[in-house]
Amino acid sequence: MEPLPCPRCGTEMRERSLGLATVHQCPEGHGVFLDRADLGTLVEAETDWHAGSATQTAPLPRITPDMTAPPAATKRSRAWVETIFD
Repeated sequence: MEPLPCPRCGTEMRERSLGLATVHQCPEGHGVFLDRADLGTLVEAETDWHAGSATQTAPLPRITPDMTAPPAATKRSRAWVETIFD
């Protein structure tokens, strides 16, 4: 397939595979472009990601004198789509 130009600046867009979807991204930051079917695939992946993100609590550990502080918690993305772009 021939590379697609960005509709805004004409720069050749980068093609990325995200699971089953193919996304074309402007290297100049003008947007992300994809086929309608690929949009549906990303929406389904987003829905699945949220379905598995229910709040779960872990049992509290027994406190002992030799314990060290746990590692800092990593910030969880608000949405799966947020995790796929730099």
